[in-house]
Amino acid sequence: MNHRRRCPPPPPSKRRTPLPWEHPKAHVEEPRVDERLRAIMQHPSYREADSDTTFLHEDDARGVRLQLDYLKAERVLARHGIERSVLVYGSTRLRESETARRELASARQALAGQPGDATLARAVQLAEHRAALSRYYEVGRELGRRVGRAGIPGLAVLTGGGPGAMESANRGASEVGAQTVGLNIVLPREQYPNPYVTPGLCMQFHYFAMRKLHFMKRAAAIVALPGGYGTLDEVFGALTLIQTRKSAPIPIVLVGEDYWRRAFDVDFLFEAGSIDEEDRDLFWYAETAEEAWQGILDWHQRNGSPLLPTTATEASP
Repeated sequence: MNHRRRCPPPPPSKRRTPLPWEHPKAHVEEPRVDERLRAIMQHPSYREADSDTTFLHEDDARGVRLQLDYLKAERVLARHGIERSVLVYGSTRLRESETARRELASARQALAGQPGDATLARAVQLAEHRAALSRYYEVGRELGRRVGRAGIPGLAVLTGGGPGAMESANRGASEVGAQTVGLNIVLPREQYPNPYVTPGLCMQFHYFAMRKLHFMKRAAAIVALPGGYGTLDEVFGALTLIQTRKSAPIPIVLVGEDYWRRAFDVDFLFEAGSIDEEDRDLFWYAETAEEAWQGILDWHQRNGSPLLPTTATEASP
């Protein structure tokens, strides 16, 4: 009598009997099988889609690339528990004070050798301006220290990951042992990350749009040190999102009032009727890291979204 199993055992992980497609067609049946298979399997169409970089960079795959640009950073930040950020912008050309002094001395020495050279005179003028602005590198560094030292769960300093102002904030946070994030962008001329971003928390984006999205998505505050086109772009983008209430209001602090009042005249925009009176109150000025950080803490306290635990009354010194 044949015995029929009601419930067969699980199959082994490897088959005992090979399947027909596990070996190529026999040479006796097709003498040119090697040549034919090579032509088929080496053609780009045979590559798996996620391994075919040529396909992934075609115009039709742009939507997939945008999704990947977003998703990878999202997963990295989530895995590290980064829920909110103090977002720091500023010029890549901002120097450390000692570097600025060396550059100024070198420029003056060069001009002394050729006193009438207009190009060298301009270099001295530029070096003088950069030396004057270099104090803001220390402001960014101290701000990074204060945010990192506060030890607020899920809160990290986040920058564009480059040199200058961005480096200063990442550096300060790193110096007190805090996690600190950098979002680099792929450019025609390679951008190196500054060395103070936490390994594993520095990401490269292909699309500025996805990078901007991640800048704003977790931002609990924005601090802008003196900067140029890129800084203005990010600051105005954030102001527009908040002005239109597309994004919830957050504190925006412009460090260096004299610089920012010359960079853009918000009072003129109001007087010209280009913005409303309340739009002038979407940001404020500060001169020191302490002033900026305490202002951010106070703003959130008044907003009902305190950054510090309710038992804490002030930021760590």
